[in-house]
Amino acid sequence: MLGLWAALCFGGGLYASWLGYGGRGFAATVTVFSFYFGVMLLFAARYVPEFFSLRFGAGGAYLVGACAFLAYLIYAMGTNTFALTRAAAVAGIVIIPLALAASARGRPPGAWQDYLTLAGIWVTVKFSPSHWLWPYPGGQLAYVLTVLLCLNVALAAFVLVRKVPGIGYNIGWGSRWGFFVVASFVVFGAIAIPLGIGMHFIYFAPQWQAWRSLPFLYIAILFFTAWPEEFLFRGLLQNMLSRSCKSDLAGWWTASVLFGFSHITNMGFPNWRYVILASIAGIFYGWTWRKTNSIFASAIVHALVDTTWHFFFRTG
Repeated sequence: MLGLWAALCFGGGLYASWLGYGGRGFAATVTVFSFYFGVMLLFAARYVPEFFSLRFGAGGAYLVGACAFLAYLIYAMGTNTFALTRAAAVAGIVIIPLALAASARGRPPGAWQDYLTLAGIWVTVKFSPSHWLWPYPGGQLAYVLTVLLCLNVALAAFVLVRKVPGIGYNIGWGSRWGFFVVASFVVFGAIAIPLGIGMHFIYFAPQWQAWRSLPFLYIAILFFTAWPEEFLFRGLLQNMLSRSCKSDLAGWWTASVLFGFSHITNMGFPNWRYVILASIAGIFYGWTWRKTNSIFASAIVHALVDTTWHFFFRTG
């Protein structure tokens, strides 16, 4: 994980410097991005969450939260964008989920605090004024940094404080995973492409001239869209709904429908065509997660779907 983290951060920093970025603001931004991304990846390494729990107990979560907030202050000071209102907003993003998680300690996964925390994190990612929180450089990294910050907080709340079992927050490869990933991707494509074209939601428009950017697009979607969404909707929401309902099927389908409705504001509200296709996609992502017990496998399918859409289709 350290090697993967170093390669991706170094590659991204090198590319940004080649584009002309530099100076104290750039250094502060790269430092903060590297910290958030490092927490995201290291918690997917074997025994890291257990080490934090054994070493620090519940205090490990508060340590992660404090470091996440400190990282934001480094960004704000380094980019000369510090403001008390921004710092207070980030403090709320960190403190409120941890406080809710702490108030539910001792209760089984699926307490009302868990669902409220999940909803708050999703709303923060989806609707918070991220460009206001992360104005440098020109708001271009605002969404990514918001996603990483919220993911760090969710890891602290649900992995270290609530210790929700069965999340599948790991990067690895198991028996028959290749079959589950390919089958989920192919069958969903066979359903979604004709349906999307029939609803006049998508049309075939491949960008052959941009083929060189395809691997970078896939990596970006995998780590900053698919991975966080699979953690929230499959590893946490579907997981806890299945436990609350005492039914894997009910948790799976309910989480899929909620995943679809979470996209209702995409490309105009209310976008029912997006809701329908996203709900169907959620069914296949949830199936992959159930079969592999890993959000990494479902995130691979998710990223394949999104990359195929962005590269081969346009929205009508």
